[in-house]
Order: sequence, then C-alpha cells, then structure tokens
Amino acid sequence: MWQAFREGRTCDLRTGRADEDEPLAGPEWGADRTVRAQAVAELLLDGPAAVPGRVTALKLAGVRITGRLMLAGGTVTPYVQLDDCRFDDPLMLQECRVGSMRLVRCRLPRLDAARLQVGGDLHLPQCLVTGGVRMADAHIGTDLLLNQLTVRRGRAAQAFAADGLTVGQDVDAELVDITGEFSLRSARIGGRLSLRGATLRNPGGRQALNAARIAVEHTLYLSGGWNPRGGGAGSAPPPDGVGVRDFTCHGGLRLDDGRFGNAVIISRARFLLTGEQQVSLRRIQTPELCFTLPRAPDGAVVLSGARVGKLNDARSAWPGAGRLRMTGFSYDTLTPLAEFPLRGRLAWLQAATPEFRPEPYERLAAALRAAGEDAEAREVLLARQRRRRETLPAAGRVWGWLQDITVGYGYRPGRAAVWMAVLWALGATYFALHHIPAAADPGGYRPHWSPALYALDLLLPVIDLGQDNAWREAGLAQWVASLLTLLGWMLATTAAAGATRLLRRTS
Repeated sequence: MWQAFREGRTCDLRTGRADEDEPLAGPEWGADRTVRAQAVAELLLDGPAAVPGRVTALKLAGVRITGRLMLAGGTVTPYVQLDDCRFDDPLMLQECRVGSMRLVRCRLPRLDAARLQVGGDLHLPQCLVTGGVRMADAHIGTDLLLNQLTVRRGRAAQAFAADGLTVGQDVDAELVDITGEFSLRSARIGGRLSLRGATLRNPGGRQALNAARIAVEHTLYLSGGWNPRGGGAGSAPPPDGVGVRDFTCHGGLRLDDGRFGNAVIISRARFLLTGEQQVSLRRIQTPELCFTLPRAPDGAVVLSGARVGKLNDARSAWPGAGRLRMTGFSYDTLTPLAEFPLRGRLAWLQAATPEFRPEPYERLAAALRAAGEDAEAREVLLARQRRRRETLPAAGRVWGWLQDITVGYGYRPGRAAVWMAVLWALGATYFALHHIPAAADPGGYRPHWSPALYALDLLLPVIDLGQDNAWREAGLAQWVASLLTLLGWMLATTAAAGATRLLRRTS
C-alpha cells in the first residue's frame, strides 16, 4: 500500500471471485486484506513523497480498514479512491479539506463529514452506510454523486443530514435507498438535484425528504429512474428491456420556501403518507412545476403561497376535497399532460376551497384567457359567482339566482336578448287576442294600435315608442302590462350589472 501510494497506482487486494469480494454482504475478510486506519491516515495527512514522475494517490480496492479513520480537521492533498472496501468503524471527515474523494461500493458504519471542504468531486455511489451520513454545512466544489447509495438510520432521527450543504454543480442521488429522514434544509446547489428512482422511507417520522429553503439553480427531479447496464443511473429514456423505478416517498415531502431556477419535476412518483404527513410545496418559486402523478398522494398536497410560471399537471395527480390547499397559489399558464376538461378543473378548485375564495377562480380564468380559451374563462368566472351566491343571505341568493338565469351574471349576455324576445312574443300575442284598449286621452292624439309595438314599449324601460302612454288598460290586461314593465326593468338592471362586470373585468 505504501509503495502503491508513492507511485499513484491501485493497491488491489481482491481475489477475483465475486462471492468473496462482495463488500456489502459477503463473508468476513482476513488479515491478508486488512490495513489499519492509522496507516491510511498517515499516508493521507503526512505521506511520503511521490516516486519521480508520479503523483501520490491513495487507491485501494477490496481492502478492509480497521479502526476509526480520523481525518477531522486535516488537509488531504492526495487524490483518494476506494473501490469495494469495508470500514469496521466510522469514517470521520469533519472540517477536513480534500481535493477529490471517491468511495465506490464501500460499506461504512457511519460517515461524519460535517463542514467538509471538497475542492472537486465527492462520489459515494453504490455504498452502504448502516449508521447514517452527516454532511451538515459541507462544501463540495463541483459534483456530489450518490447514485444507488443505501443509508440506514443510526441513533439520530436523520439518516442523511445535509442541512446547509453547498454544491457547486450537480447532486445526483438517483436510485438511492434511504431509511430515515433525508434532510437538505437550506442547501445550495449550483446545478440540478436528481432523485430519479429514489426510495425514501421515514414512515414513523414527519418527513422523508425535508428540503425546506433549498435553492437549486437548475431542476429538481422527483421522477422515475433506471439502472443502465454497467452501473450508475440513467436519466435518458431507458432502452428496451430496462425497467424504470418510480420515485417513492414513504413519508412527508417538504420543499417549503424552495427556489428552483428551471423546474420542479414530480412525475412517476408515489407518495405513501400517514397521519399528518404532507406533500408540502408552500411558497416555492419555480418557472415550471410538473405535477403528473399517476395516483394522488394519500395525504394532503399543499401549494399555499407557491409561485409558478407554467403548471404542467394531470387530473389523476390531485387529491380530493379537504386534502388540497392552494391559498395564494399563483401560476401564469396551464399545460396539462393529458385531457383535463373544464368540469375537472372546477372540481379541482372546489376541492382546494372548501370555504369559498374568489382568488383561485380568478387565477384559473386568467390562465385560460392567456391561452386563448375565453369561453372557458367565462365559465370559470360564472362558477365563481355561483359559489359566491351560496355564501349570501336569502335576498342576495334570490337576486343572484335571477342574474344567473337571465344573463348568467353577465358572462352569458345573449340570455337577456332571448328572454326579451320571449316576453315580447308572449305580450304581443296576448294583446293581439284582446280588444283594443281605451285611449288615455279620448280627445287627443291616438296612434294606430299595434300589439307588437305596445308590448315592446312596455318591456323597454327607457325608450318611448309612443304606445305605452297612449292607451289605458283595465282588468287583467292592466296586470299583464304592469308585469311586462316590471320584467323589463329587471332584465335591464341585470343586463346592466353584467355589462358593468364585463367592462370592469376587461379593463
């Protein structure tokens, strides 16, 4: 190992037999494959000079490391790569400075790397950590690779504690399997955060993924992932014969106050929630939210205060009444994944507002109008008025009902013309079948009797056609004339109210 370090080559103690070289669950390794943690620490912190023409590097394969490897507070200059290795005791990297470090298919009891400073990459793919990972306030210069990492919770509640983590570029955590809370509160990621195909389990706790106040410069992926031949994880469409594993969250998801530079993709994902656990997206900000689950979460979905540019959703993704909260949720455009009829959209709004609120209806109408769907936007605003009517006292409900059946609260102005035509026809027919009424002024001017003009003059409340005041009805005809006048005024006022609302909405 000492000479391999000086020459920068790999010290490989693997036997070549897969069952014996398996680092995660194979048989115990003997002394011939064992090195002391103290010797490893001396090489990394104060190792010998390189052979001329070479660069020192610690490259171990198939090695068992006994004792606690203490690098806390130290500066590690050589490149570090450990493949298929086993640690008997925790790896301690608190406040350590290192260039790049790669641990591939290694088994560790615990990794404590709080405030770790890595100038390059930190790779932990396919590793097994049985007692948890702590990377709070760590700083990774370029990429953090965690693909197919398996972490089991130790004594702490958090299995992977990375609050305040800073990563210069991407965090790839595809197909990871974490039991316990995965905490990324206040993390800062310069590229993407990919959890494609991940399985997160924390059924007894509140959150399986707690990423409140996270900032991701590009995209957050909570979607399906696949394992390509040759290891790693795949984000491109899988080839034929390769299965895709859904993102699975056994516990709550919290992205409250998160900022995402490009998009949040929640697709091919399953949320298994119990008790008070939620899918919480409170106050997130992102240019695009893709929420296209094949099945709605068992618990609540909370979007209160979220601000989204484009909402790409599916009807199947949203839970029912009482489990969807969207107070203050704003979006500019809608691009549903599949057919999402207006009736379903209205049910979506009603599920989100058990108590009537006008804002969600106005926001949906604005998004539909921006997409050129003016007719659907009017239907949404009409549905808003109908729900508002349910909250009014009796007199308000009666007046609202009258506006609805006559002019559709101004969103169906053609109804007023239809009602006017029907009343005009009924009035003209009635007066045509009865005798000519007496003149109002027998010695004065008397126009030619016209039942049609007389009925129209009664219905129009402002325009005078010279018929209404020229004749004097009596008996039942007087009641009919008074009824036509009253209905004309009611139609005119409801039409005026609807026109005012339409003009106000347009302005």
